Formats: sequence, C-alpha cells, structure tokens
Amino acid sequence: MKIDVLLGLQWGDEGKGKIVDVLTPDYEIIARFQGGPNAGHTLEFEGKKYILRSVPSGIFQGNKVNIIGNGVVLDPALFKAEIEALELSVGSLNHRLLVSKKAHLIMPTHRLLDACYEAAKGDSKIGTTGKGIGPTYTDKISRNGLRVGDILHNFEEKYNIAKDKHIHILNQYGFDTSALDNIEKEWFDGIAKLKEFTLIDSEHYINDAIKQGKKILAEGAQGTMLDIDFGSYPFVTSSNTIAAGACTGLGVAPRNVGEVYGIFKAYCTRVGSGPFPTELFDKTGDKLREYGFEFGSVTGRPRRCGWIDLVALRYAILIDGVTRLIMMKSDVLDTFETIKACVAYEVDGQKITDFPFEVDDNLKPVYVEMKGWQTDMSKTLEEDRLPKEFSDYIAFLEKELGVPIHIVSLGPDREQTIIRK
Repeated sequence: MKIDVLLGLQWGDEGKGKIVDVLTPDYEIIARFQGGPNAGHTLEFEGKKYILRSVPSGIFQGNKVNIIGNGVVLDPALFKAEIEALELSVGSLNHRLLVSKKAHLIMPTHRLLDACYEAAKGDSKIGTTGKGIGPTYTDKISRNGLRVGDILHNFEEKYNIAKDKHIHILNQYGFDTSALDNIEKEWFDGIAKLKEFTLIDSEHYINDAIKQGKKILAEGAQGTMLDIDFGSYPFVTSSNTIAAGACTGLGVAPRNVGEVYGIFKAYCTRVGSGPFPTELFDKTGDKLREYGFEFGSVTGRPRRCGWIDLVALRYAILIDGVTRLIMMKSDVLDTFETIKACVAYEVDGQKITDFPFEVDDNLKPVYVEMKGWQTDMSKTLEEDRLPKEFSDYIAFLEKELGVPIHIVSLGPDREQTIIRK
C-alpha cells in the first residue's frame, strides 16, 4: 500500500479542508505533515462551519485515526481552544487524535519574537500571521527547539533555558514583554490538555500502518507557492509545503507515496505580501473577493484576488508530481461573462512559460479569454448537467496542465462536489 498526499498548489486557501473531509471515507488514517495554526482549514456541512488550525480535517469522521505529524509546529494554547470547540460538536477526541512526540512546540516567546521581527522589517514586512511559526521553525533548524515529547522529561528546565534565550533577544530589540505572563498561563493550560492525548513516535506508527495495508492520507497546509524552497521567496512560509514535505513531515520513504492530489481554485488568491502576477485591482478583483468570500479563515484578512495563473500552476504540478487535480470554487465564476487564464508571462518583450527565479513589476501576464457560463452551478450534482462553457473550461485546463481534473467543487458544503469519471 501507498500513502496518498493531498496539498494546495497555489498560495494557500485552496479549500483543502473540505476535500480531505470528502475523501476521508476512503481512508483509515489522516495525518497533517507540516505547518502550524496559521493554516486554517474550513469545513462546512449540515449548515455549520468549522475551522481547523492544527487538527487534521478527518476528525469529523468518527471512526478515523487522525495524526499531528512531526513536521507540524503546535501551539498548546491554541490546540486546547481548538479541541474544546470541536468537542462541543463531535464529542471526545482523545481516542482518535494522536500527536507526534517529534512535533515542535510554539512557545509564548515565539509569538513575541514573531511580532518583534516583523516590526523590525519596517516596509519590508513578510505579512506573517503573528502566530510564532517562523521563530519556532528557526529554533528547530538551529537545534534549540522544544518538542512535544519534551513535556514528559525535565520540561520546566528545558522550557526556561529556551525562554531565557528568547527574552535576551527581545531585550536587545527593546521589545515589550509585559504580556508574557498572561500568554504563559494559557500556554501551560494547553500543555496540561496536550498531556491528555496519546503521544506517539509517528514515524513508526505510520510505517507499521503501511505494512498492515491501511489506507493513509497525508494532509498538507498552505500551498506549494509558499514552500520555503520553491515558493515566491522570501514571501513564503517556514516549512516544505510540497509533496516531498510529507516524507520528512511524517517519516515516510518516497517510494511509499502513491497518489498526489493537487488542489487549486478556479481563480487565484493570496494573503499577505509577495508577488502575485495575475492580481486584479479593479471591480473584477472586488467581485471575486465578494463572491468567493475571500477572507482568511484564521486571520480574517481580505485576500488579494486575480485570474488563474497556469504558469505557476504548471510549476507546482511539476514539483509535486501531481497525479490528480481538484478544482475548487468553480461556482464563484458563475456570473462572469468572460473568464481569463494566464498561460505565459512577458518579460522585456519575451514570452516565458517557466516560473522564473524572481517575479517583479517587469513581468506581465499573457491571458487567454474564454466565454463564461453564466449559470448557477451550486445545485448541480451530476457532471453531465454542467454547462458546456464550464466543461470547455475544464477541458482547456486539463490540456494546459497535462493532468486530469478528478474533482470539481461547486460550493462550500461537502454535498456540492462532483467526482468526475
């Protein structure tokens, strides 16, 4: 058996949460492999909306095992709040959520460092969520981090050593640390909650499950274009969001990866700073934001909106080895007379189709225009009832991208989903 991977192909916010929930009936184990509570996965069904920060999106399927993998960074305070909110709807999670001992902990001082470093950048801000993600991964790489497993062994001593290092840095910047006591109280309450869960050596658990023939889905956070190595650096996240991140974030060998599901929107969005070649600053961009309700599920920040970028999408498919595509929010384009797709970039009078090392103001998108379908598809449940213009759009994308579109989402509810034959 192989472990399948599901991840975003754009700048995040593609709709991964809903699709994991749609796919989980076919899997026994769902595992998050990277990212932290800056990545909000939204699921909507039976008239209710749920936002997951660190918990895998398979948690609503009562008979599934959910794993927070070693590649994730975990904030105990936010974890506790998320668990308590979920338990009001789905009951106790202790028996179906496992946490890797090797996942790193986001400390209270990591949050302060995040704010401090961002303020120090001035006009060159990255646009972080302020959740302490970057400083936590920095400590991980510099071998100064705290891991979940540390809460079982001399934790107070380890915590104070790490905290003192952070305080020293914050004092050098003259950053106000007066809020730390209140943050720490919530954080240690979160540590107590975390101890209620089963902490595992997730690499052993998952590889044993593979040997037993269990079906496993690895769930990514953010999107490929935010990958620390291959994204639009430096405006990226702090982890590997690509398919290879599932190997390092769960301890799985590359040969054990099976299907790679790549999720993308029928248009593009981005939160925070960084290049966005197809961004729209006109009424069309406003319309995409309004119709798609493009506001961050965790931060509430309005998302930047634009037409679909096939140059960036082909690049993501190449790096991830995508075998099946999933298109989200197709219904947002229902009222548009004309649909545009960027098929190339123009730089200094030359057309290029490969995503370049650097994206700046000299780069101009080259668009293909297609006729819109101007049909409400939100209640369409069968593929043969889709409007011709939309079917043409799908065929165009499949030709350009070279990978079949396996699933089409026509709304936020899990029922508004067509699995194509």
